[in-house]
Amino acid sequence: MSVTQLSDSAQNYLKIIFSLKEWSDKPVTPTVIAERAGVKLSTVSGALGKLRQQDLLDHAPYGEVSLTETGRAYAVAMVRRHRLIETFLVQMLGYRWDQVHAEAEHLEHAVSDFMISRIDELLGHPTRDPHGDPIPSADGLIDMPNAHPLGETAPGSDVVVERISDADSQLLQYFSDHGIVVGARLHVTGGDPFSDTIEVSAGPEAKTVVLGSRASGAVWVSAA
Repeated sequence: MSVTQLSDSAQNYLKIIFSLKEWSDKPVTPTVIAERAGVKLSTVSGALGKLRQQDLLDHAPYGEVSLTETGRAYAVAMVRRHRLIETFLVQMLGYRWDQVHAEAEHLEHAVSDFMISRIDELLGHPTRDPHGDPIPSADGLIDMPNAHPLGETAPGSDVVVERISDADSQLLQYFSDHGIVVGARLHVTGGDPFSDTIEVSAGPEAKTVVLGSRASGAVWVSAA
């Protein structure tokens, strides 16, 4: 079974559905998928219908979208491709971590299974990509870090950054400018009341940074 048997569109939708569940417990709906994919809801509805006919997902009318066992296997294969390519671009070609997501989105559809295997071997079988996201093994196993969203951290806590969403390159640049990178130790303080913000600093000499819910939700941390 190779994910290359699927169309680029099918590969994208399966990966989006998997990624949405990976980052949130909220139900995955066609509306949420449309927002992530940047397409019309009617386009998503048609695509989901085709994927359901292929037994790649389950979707009751007006209900949550979920992957079947086969659909999840394909999705994990796509996630593996994407994260290995990102790691290759950073480690071997000198890309910055905020440059690789869009590049990997294109390359992941073009490379063969053999090339992905060779990249994995060349890199020494990495388990995390440049953003800290777990890279699935060749047999589909995923070692998820024991982490939670930064926004759920109690004020006064010290935490270590485990993973950062690569969905927004400008946000990645902002994080990098303020020392909020994978492996960084952060001190968390409370934000202004009712503002839905938190304040963090990456070291005793670092400037305190105020993060809103969108930014704090993109960073997952573990206890220091």
